[in-house]
Amino acid sequence: MERQIIIHHGEEQIAASVHYAAAVKSTGRCKDRVPLVVICHGFVGSRIGVDRLFVKTARDLAEQGHLVVRFDYIGCGESSGDYGREGIDSMIAQTRAVLDYALGIGDIDPTRVTLIGHSLGGMVALLTAARDRRVKNLVLWSAVGYPFNDIVKITGRKVYDQSIKEGSADYLGYGLTPVFFESLGTYQPFQEAVKFTGDVLVIHGTSDDSIPTDYAFLYQKVFWMRPEGRCDKEIIFQADHTYSSADTREQLLRKTCEWLGGIEAKQSDWQHWMI
Repeated sequence: MERQIIIHHGEEQIAASVHYAAAVKSTGRCKDRVPLVVICHGFVGSRIGVDRLFVKTARDLAEQGHLVVRFDYIGCGESSGDYGREGIDSMIAQTRAVLDYALGIGDIDPTRVTLIGHSLGGMVALLTAARDRRVKNLVLWSAVGYPFNDIVKITGRKVYDQSIKEGSADYLGYGLTPVFFESLGTYQPFQEAVKFTGDVLVIHGTSDDSIPTDYAFLYQKVFWMRPEGRCDKEIIFQADHTYSSADTREQLLRKTCEWLGGIEAKQSDWQHWMI
């Protein structure tokens, strides 16, 4: 079952879609509770995703037994407000507001809360997870690593220069302000990564022309430096930034579902051992 909702955040309204978990037999002390997944879209994106990527992801994960919430950041998709007017801090706050709502929807297992983030949404998911102990697992798809350089490369230097000079610059109909660009330079995701203590899956494609594939190796190296928490990496051959071909998308979703399923099995075994 799927439901469209509105989450109030200050004076704005965040549009979201809830995918309820299919009936899956579960075990352990939290057998009546379901795992939660929240999907964070990328730069000037939406909760639908390019070629319906996030719709497909949410439905697959719900069928696997997860409750999934995908949402539009303020100013994107069907949410109110203006994207690009505020900075990354606002996006982190929005993500936490969605978590607040999602954790109250049903009987969620608090030990199985996952953020999936794509591109800039990957960085926002990481920054959120590093600040919010409710997040236990993190999945990064083609995540931004050097946000200012990466986004300015996408928009073009002229857009940034115009924003600084005139107070706003048009990019695909979005008004990007100096506050937005300056916030990109405030955060260094590779430095923030060590603050997250949970398990991580990093996925990237070899044909990504937007965000370098090398970032996946850098992320894994940093995550390995933590005293706790595992990190797995998957490189998908010939996958572009949005995993647009049928084959690369199938690999992306299969590897993500299998990894989350492995986390479930590990936690179930641990619960049985404790019993």
